[in-house]
Order: sequence, then structure tokens, then C-alpha cells
Amino acid sequence: MLQGTAWTQFPRDSLHAEEPVRQGYTQIHASRREVAAALDAERAWARVALNAIGDAVLAIDLHGTVTFMNRVAESLTGWSETEAIGKPLSRVFHRVDGKTHQTTISPGQRAIEENKKIGLALDCVLVRQDGSKLEIEDSATPIHDREGRVTGAVIVFHDASRSQVILERMAYLAQHDALTGLPNRALLMERLSRAIGLARRHRHLVALLYLDLDAFKPINDSLGHALGDSLLQAVAGRLQDCMRDIDTVCRQGGDEFVILLAEIRKPEDATKVAEKLLHILGKPYRIQGHELLITLSVGISLYPDDAEDADTLMHNADMAMYHTKRNGRNGHQCFTAEMNTLPLQRGRIEPGSHRLLLSSQFFFDF
Repeated sequence: MLQGTAWTQFPRDSLHAEEPVRQGYTQIHASRREVAAALDAERAWARVALNAIGDAVLAIDLHGTVTFMNRVAESLTGWSETEAIGKPLSRVFHRVDGKTHQTTISPGQRAIEENKKIGLALDCVLVRQDGSKLEIEDSATPIHDREGRVTGAVIVFHDASRSQVILERMAYLAQHDALTGLPNRALLMERLSRAIGLARRHRHLVALLYLDLDAFKPINDSLGHALGDSLLQAVAGRLQDCMRDIDTVCRQGGDEFVILLAEIRKPEDATKVAEKLLHILGKPYRIQGHELLITLSVGISLYPDDAEDADTLMHNADMAMYHTKRNGRNGHQCFTAEMNTLPLQRGRIEPGSHRLLLSSQFFFDF
């Protein structure tokens, strides 16, 4: 009995002695589960974030095997992430030189070998899964573990043709009026300087016509800016229809336009164009349930008769336009040297001209 009692007592005492160990193991396993859960949550968050960005992202391990692709990468390569994971990068991300069409070294491979970020590469073509080709721009960065050892690389790339479209759009907007699509002052001055250079060599004339819509402001204020914008667009369309391909129609700003006649033979050619514009733009405009009638004040300056540089030519055309306003509007006038001796700065004439023009402007509802 004593032996049996001693035998049965031993395990019972041993179990009590091992209880703290079991609790330790339980805590360790719980901690590991918490760490694993935290890592899973972090990976899930990273996946959501990488799928939300606009660039394609592709990750590889040290052996060049694909370990991750976001949705943009799937779209650009033609591979789904399920298909791509575990496959060699050279198969999923087949990259060739845009000029020679020879296979090039992947930026991800270089990032691993050189242990540094590989900057944006240009003139690269991605051969997609279906064999079609896409111009891309790409870069890569090595991945490190906590000890700083390289474990792989991340490649970021995007559609280069889309970038080119954006750049072209930005360049266009920098030189064109957003409302009418006409060249702006910057592009006009560039073309005017070029036209003057050609006229100097070939001995012909250049003309600038400075146009201002009489009493546009009352229409804009009384009927709304949306209607005013539509009227400006309609005016721009008529102006373009009147001009030759070699001429330039510019929206200077507000209700002012400038026309460059790049090559004319005699001064009368410019006055004939001005008369044509007065006739065509004077026809009624039917916009948003209104019939609108507007008139123009036009000033004309000529190279080389009135000025030999672009800025002075523009100033003189502007001055001639304000003399047209002072003399009754709805007409045209050529610049003369005497105009510079009269105090016709904008700040002194414009407020009075608006009050005067407001009384004579009219429009009809229909």
C-alpha cells in the first residue's frame, strides 16, 4: 500500500511542479498567435494599399521568383497574381529595349545584385502575356530583412504612353486658353516673333488685329457667366472660321482676342479682314434661349510700318483698339504715331466706356 500510495502521489506532485511550465508554454503559443495575427493584418493592409495605388507593383525573392503582384501589374502584364506567383520574373516581366528589341536586365535583378535603388528607366517595352507590347517606365528597390540582408526586390512600373499623353496635355494647356482652346498670349507672342523674323527676310508685312467685344460685361453680369462663356466660345469659333491656316487667333483674356496675320502684301489686306470680322461677328448669336447681338472694336498695327518688335506691335494694336472705342465702337482703326501722345491708358477709359456701351447694348429673349 505504501508503495502504491507513494507511486500515485509522485505523479500528482509532479503535475503541480510542471504547472508553471505549461502556463509558460501556453503564453508562448498565445504570443506567437498574436504575432502571426498581427503579421497577417499587416500583410492584408499592405495588399489593400498596394492595390489602391495607380502604379504597377511586382515583388520577387532572391532567386528572381515572383512573390506578389498588385492589380495594376496584373492589368499591364496580362498575368494574374495566381498565375504569376512562383514563376521566374523573366517570364512574367519580359522587358526589351524599345529601340533594339533585345531583352534587357530587369531592374529588380539589378537592385538585388547592386543592393541599391535603380532609378526610372526610359525607352523600355514590356512584352505582355499575349505577346502584345507596351511602353513602360520602371524602377526597383531592394527589400531588406531586420538584419539588413537583401531578401528580394520590388519593381514599380507604369504605362509610359499614359505619361506621354499627360505631358502633351500639360504642354497644350500651357499654350492654349482653357475655355476656347485658342492659343494664349504666350503662344501668340512666340508665333508673332517668328512671323516678324520671316517677314524681315522675305520683305512682306505682318499685321496684328486687337479685338474687344463691345459691352460684353453687361451681358455676362445680367445673364450669367455660363452664358458669357458660351458666347466667348461661339465668338472664338467664328473667328477661327474666318482665318487662314497660317494665321493665329488668340484669346488675350476676358473678352479680348488678338489675330496675327502672318503674311500680307499691303495694309489694305488687314483692313479688309477687320471689315469681314465686323460683319460675321455682328450676326446674332442664339445661346441658351437668348438671341444676342454684339459688336467689335478693332485696332490694327503693322510690321514694319508701326513697330519692329513683337511687344511694341502688340501695344500699338491695343492702343488703336481703344481709339476705336473712343470714336464710337463697332469699327476698326489703324495705329498712328499720334495715338501715343494721347492719355488713353486702360484705367482711364475703360470704366467710362463700359457705362456708355451698356446703354447701347441689347439682346432679345425668344
